[in-house]
Amino acid sequence: MVKMAQKFKEEVAPSLVKQFGYSSPMAVPRVAKVVINMGVGDAVSDVKLLDQAVDELGTIAGQRPAIRRARKSIANFKLREGMPIACTATLRGRRMYEFLDRLLNLALPRVRDFRGVSPRAFDGRGNYTLGIREHLIFPEINVTKVQKVKGMNVCIVTTARTDEEARVLLDGLGMPFRK
Repeated sequence: MVKMAQKFKEEVAPSLVKQFGYSSPMAVPRVAKVVINMGVGDAVSDVKLLDQAVDELGTIAGQRPAIRRARKSIANFKLREGMPIACTATLRGRRMYEFLDRLLNLALPRVRDFRGVSPRAFDGRGNYTLGIREHLIFPEINVTKVQKVKGMNVCIVTTARTDEEARVLLDGLGMPFRK
């Protein structure tokens, strides 16, 4: 069992039951999935950048990401409908907990001048979105092979009904919220 999943089962879930008074263990909020998105706007002019982004996101996520295409044409960006411009990976189960463990314990502490993540990035339904400016903070990425530094979005989807429940859940898992 992954360390993060074990921590949830043994420490976080009982503390959530105590704090919020859930009657059933199935009512306890949990992390449902993690969606990682890497937009590559420069892929309009150079498709090789998107191929490299797919390889790098696959290395970070541990599974092959899906390529996303533009939904509408935007003339100012020289973008046509159907052009590939992003890649995304949805993680569940074991891979999700492994990624969260690497994100919280290895990658985020490597960010320069890191003071914690914003406690206000919840969406009102218990989901948390985090923007990362450089994908190089992940130790799996070989810095010498990277042509262009790319940012990525990490959306942590929980089964919590409120932001407060989700905040307590993520705090229990080790999310370094800013004070």
